[in-house]
Amino acid sequence: MKKITAIALLSMVLVVLAAPMVMAVEETAATAAPAAPASGAGDSLKAMAAIAAGLAIGIAAFGASIGQGLGLSRACEGVARNPGASGKITTTLIIGLAMIESLAIYALLVSLGILINQKLFF
Repeated sequence: MKKITAIALLSMVLVVLAAPMVMAVEETAATAAPAAPASGAGDSLKAMAAIAAGLAIGIAAFGASIGQGLGLSRACEGVARNPGASGKITTTLIIGLAMIESLAIYALLVSLGILINQKLFF
């Protein structure tokens, strides 16, 4: 599982790092042939913004769900070991889950900001 996650993350990093090079090649081709339409660079930028927004919210949801699952499993373990402390464990768990979910909501806001900035949304 760790190997698959590492390969997936490495692939995403390579895509993000290769995107500016692809844009530079497109811009070079556009300047070499002046008859080419200039709207292609803007379209590729919008496409990359949409991909970046999707990746941002996807990675945030992935991380938040893992964090919430681990927190819930540890809370269940704690209640099973010490049922008398279930009130304190539950309170701490709910606060922790709210903090984790707020990070996912921040990622949603960032991705919406990217989409609004590129006029792809609203």
